[in-house]
Amino acid sequence: MADTAVTTPLRSPLSRAADRLAAATRASGGTIRLAELPFLTQINVRLDPKGAAADAVGLALGLPLPVEPDTVVRAGELTALWLGPDEWLVVGPPGGQKDLESRVREAAGDEPVSVIDVSAQRTTLLVAGPRARDLLAHGCSLDLHPRVFGPGRCAQTNLGRTQVVLVARDDPRAGFWVLVRSSFAGHLTDWLLDAAVEWTG
Repeated sequence: MADTAVTTPLRSPLSRAADRLAAATRASGGTIRLAELPFLTQINVRLDPKGAAADAVGLALGLPLPVEPDTVVRAGELTALWLGPDEWLVVGPPGGQKDLESRVREAAGDEPVSVIDVSAQRTTLLVAGPRARDLLAHGCSLDLHPRVFGPGRCAQTNLGRTQVVLVARDDPRAGFWVLVRSSFAGHLTDWLLDAAVEWTG
């Protein structure tokens, strides 16, 4: 029997804003770079950081889960963000949800662990360029100076009155990830584009 199921192509929360983000990037002359990084795999992991599962999961993922508050560990294509004393967000390339989930569950064995695919909950905005920190500072109360919020730092905070997870990438030239709930992504994009007018004319 022929497969008659209708498949609808995935559409990212900011697919309609891609042209506006690209136009702002061009208009800034390289000062600001804005883009959506759609469909990144995002797995929420909760377990006892002092239990046997923590080390086993770290080995299975190829990176240790960070234990210092508001820090990030990156290895290869995976990034682990500290969200709380027993909570992490593991971010990877699109389409890796099932693989990551199974790796974490198998590594944890009989130890208590919570593994939830939250990939559809948020999208990711890239904010980069020499004035990226200045742009973010317009709507964020964190001290974003590189000595305080440098590479390898993350924080759950508000940006433009929107809850986000802000990540300083490990190379300063790589800028920042702004992880935002899909339902608020359009609002935050409008805010960023408005705040960027100083450099985009």
